[in-house]
Amino acid sequence: MQSLGDAVGRDGAAEVEAGSPADALSLCLLGPLTLRRGPRPMPLPASRKARALLAYLAMSPRPVARDALCGLLWQLPTDPRGELRWCLSKLRGVVDQPGHPRLLATDGGVRLALHAHEVDVLRIERALRPADASPAPRPPPDADLLRGLLGAFQGEFLEGLALQNSPPFDAWLQGQRRRLRALQAGLLQALVDLLPRQADERIELLGRWLQLAPLDLAAHERLLQALAAQGRWPEAQQHLQAAMQQFAAQRVDAMALSQAWQQARLGAAPSPRPAAVAQGAPAGRASIAVMPFTELQAGGDGRSPLGAWLAHDVTTRLAKLRTVFVIAQASAAALAGQGLAAGAAAQALNVGYVASGSPHRDRQALRLDVQLAEAAGARIVWADVFSAPLGDLLDVLEQLGDRLVNALASQVEIAERARAVLLPPSELDAWQSHHRGLGLMYRFDAADNRQAQGFFQAALRRDPHFARAHAGLSFTHFQDAFLGWQPRALAVQQAWRAAMQAVEADEQDPAARWALGRAHWLRGQVPQALCELETALQLSPSFAQGHYTRAFILAQSGDALQAIAASDHARALSPYDPLVFAMLAARALALVRLGRHEEAADSALKAAARPHAHVHILAIAALCLALAGRWPQARAVVDSLQPRSPGYRLADLLAAFQLSEEASALLSSVAPRVGL
Repeated sequence: MQSLGDAVGRDGAAEVEAGSPADALSLCLLGPLTLRRGPRPMPLPASRKARALLAYLAMSPRPVARDALCGLLWQLPTDPRGELRWCLSKLRGVVDQPGHPRLLATDGGVRLALHAHEVDVLRIERALRPADASPAPRPPPDADLLRGLLGAFQGEFLEGLALQNSPPFDAWLQGQRRRLRALQAGLLQALVDLLPRQADERIELLGRWLQLAPLDLAAHERLLQALAAQGRWPEAQQHLQAAMQQFAAQRVDAMALSQAWQQARLGAAPSPRPAAVAQGAPAGRASIAVMPFTELQAGGDGRSPLGAWLAHDVTTRLAKLRTVFVIAQASAAALAGQGLAAGAAAQALNVGYVASGSPHRDRQALRLDVQLAEAAGARIVWADVFSAPLGDLLDVLEQLGDRLVNALASQVEIAERARAVLLPPSELDAWQSHHRGLGLMYRFDAADNRQAQGFFQAALRRDPHFARAHAGLSFTHFQDAFLGWQPRALAVQQAWRAAMQAVEADEQDPAARWALGRAHWLRGQVPQALCELETALQLSPSFAQGHYTRAFILAQSGDALQAIAASDHARALSPYDPLVFAMLAARALALVRLGRHEEAADSALKAAARPHAHVHILAIAALCLALAGRWPQARAVVDSLQPRSPGYRLADLLAAFQLSEEASALLSSVAPRVGL
């Protein structure tokens, strides 16, 4: 981690960098949205959508397309572009300075030019970002650094800022709040565990932790132990009774609280509670149980064939993904039949996560309410509602099951990645090293890619038969070859070797087959690549990245209509996938080959606006815009591309892809006019 001075001031507020003007901007998103110029608060526009726009742009790593912003904030206005222009004009009055514009709007999109140290959330994330991927020992997190980072949490993310009739923004807002609450709880736990057992500060920190996660068993254990260490027995007993009542009200097994109390009375430290691992699960791997879904029916007990079938289907599909260890449905159903709540069943099954929910039917649609809880503290880490119009019931359940499986797998991965990022590399096990690698791999940056390789290699030193780590390592070498970061011949060979090792480790893992398919494609073996991807999708029909990679290959020289369908299906399965930008770009290439240039331009522009879109994506956007006759927008995208890759030309794109002759000729016809 960085030193405290690099990240935050002693009171958690932003520090002005050395040599910077006294009127530097500071944007606080944690708590009510506030903007300061030096020590002075700046009045923000009264419009809630203008303030929401400011926050969204501050969190976006690159320009955001106007169409994306209109869709985010305005559902049915008469003139969304006009609304956006009005909001931007209001924001310029508070963020721009003479000779120093901050709010930049071009044909390529809208960007807020703030540095990481000027936005509290970005400052915290920068401080926690690992300096390198070396597995060498490093000092533990510094208590003063953790205090400073926690001091920046002045309240809920964008406290009090909610919009009516803007579901996309509301979904983004809730997702950010869940993520940052989990980050804050992790920081509190890290600091609590660093302090002496009798320190008064521990009790205050534990109170804050329990406000965030009132059913987190680890926090209750530590609070009982801290009160006992200070001899505050009456307070400890009162807390125990209140916590037992709270757990009972939520139908969570409180037996472990009694055990923690006995440990505290004996002077023992609370038992460590990392994410639990199911019986038979590989050490360190995440594990999950899917409880039978209870259908709410008047006069019934909640059980229904629909809920049981859906839980069984989701369990089977999750197991096929092979990203987590999945408890057999018979075990979960048996405990549910005994009347155990999800949290108690999770403890009995010894799993790290438990999914539960209930389907609701009416005349028009089937709705599925789902929750994913972290079993150790019964803390809900994710909740969502899925719905589909009623038609053929089996088709509807198939559709909902696909979406739910990918959502659960993604949310467990996010939670595991957040857990791993707080640990120094020397303390990571194979599973945690793998997730640190995943977090870096999807940034599509040369330096981050090298760090990801280090984490995957560390995972394989600890577990040489970890197929997912071999597959991840193969994908980093794929990036080296595809984006020209290493000599191509060497990178192709390394990607191939790692993919073969993934298949040897677990030939039933769809990610291993996916990695081998990509490696075949790098070697120019398109039929073999498609065959491996078909195998991956037979192993797991819900594997979104398998559908995307099939679209990626077909879009270049295969069936363009199939490519569009595969891209759309991949995004439907995993709408928040880190490769959404690539899914959209593949769709754009397929549309170009069909002569649907305006649609291609729209799709490519959305791809370029996504986080971590690399230079080839920007080039595709520029060329698609040119084919659609949108020349100013095309040149603006090229202008944003060149600083990232000086001297980039069409030849770089053609060398990376394997486009048909017709597609290559079409792109070559417009490239000179936009500077490529």
